[in-house]
Amino acid sequence: MVTRLKIFTPPPQEMDELPAEPDVRVRLGDLLPLVAMAQRMNFIWLKDFLDDEVAISTDLYEVMQAFQSSRPTSA
Repeated sequence: MVTRLKIFTPPPQEMDELPAEPDVRVRLGDLLPLVAMAQRMNFIWLKDFLDDEVAISTDLYEVMQAFQSSRPTSA
């Protein structure tokens, strides 16, 4: 007798739903070392959150944009 797996397909989410507002605030200085370690050690769970959005301050965004446009490219 062959065992067959049944694949569960969740119902499509309604497009009208807005994402939940974040309910936890974390200092960037506390978050970055953990995320860097998870990436360095290739923790699979980190990939589950790669599409999540993170709210940052306008001044940090501007610094990141300036850094991105001025950093040297590898040749």
